[in-house]
Amino acid sequence: MQVITSKDNEVIKNIRKLKDKKYREIENKYIVEGIKLIEEAVEENAKIDTIVVCEDCVENNLIEQKLMYEIAKYNCIYVSEKVFGAVTEVTNPQGILAVVEKDNKEDAIDYDQDVIVVLDGIQDPGNLGTILRTADSVGLKQIIISKETADAYNPKVVRSTMGAIFRVKVIIAEDLVKTLKEIKKHKFKVVATSLKTEDSIYDVEYDKKVIVIGNEANGVSNEILDMADIKAKIPMLGKTESLNASVATSVILYEYVRQKINRR
Repeated sequence: MQVITSKDNEVIKNIRKLKDKKYREIENKYIVEGIKLIEEAVEENAKIDTIVVCEDCVENNLIEQKLMYEIAKYNCIYVSEKVFGAVTEVTNPQGILAVVEKDNKEDAIDYDQDVIVVLDGIQDPGNLGTILRTADSVGLKQIIISKETADAYNPKVVRSTMGAIFRVKVIIAEDLVKTLKEIKKHKFKVVATSLKTEDSIYDVEYDKKVIVIGNEANGVSNEILDMADIKAKIPMLGKTESLNASVATSVILYEYVRQKINRR
């Protein structure tokens, strides 16, 4: 087993560059890290370019043999603990990561789903990752994000998705208003979250609806609020006036699930 021990190795330098959004876009690749995410990538037939394994994990049998057999089918490189420390962004890494090619089928919107989630300027990577995970949990296959939203392939986002990044297509809208107008042509109505309404999310029938979740600080932009067919809020019984963006998305999507189960 040949082990790379230099951080100046060209392959290692190229992987390290993928920490930067600019290089992720140029190379059309991103990093996934950790045993569970690698297992998910293999199971979902993600386009794995390279798998990096820390030699200590091999020597100490920290990775199950079943996964070791699976990753042996790919382009695997083994590195020293020092080198792995240079490519990881995790405080306590599990000693395995992969470089994965992005899904290039990012532009076509699927109009056959009951609801479409749209994110208008979500900034926190943890929020974005959790929203992707929630969308996956309710069976959604796509999510639309504005160009101002955090990068969906940021390592923190990828980790937060817990594998959903391989199942939920991320569509980046260069002009979100224009994209929403196009979606409305397919008989969808736009539901925007807003605190400036008395209408409840529980009064909305989630069939052919676009759910717009706004920026953590400023909410949904005025231009999108103006074109929304429905403005709704989550009723609050306590003194808290608003919820975290990912929590709010979960509440709304599980109201959609409740309605769907009742229709059955």
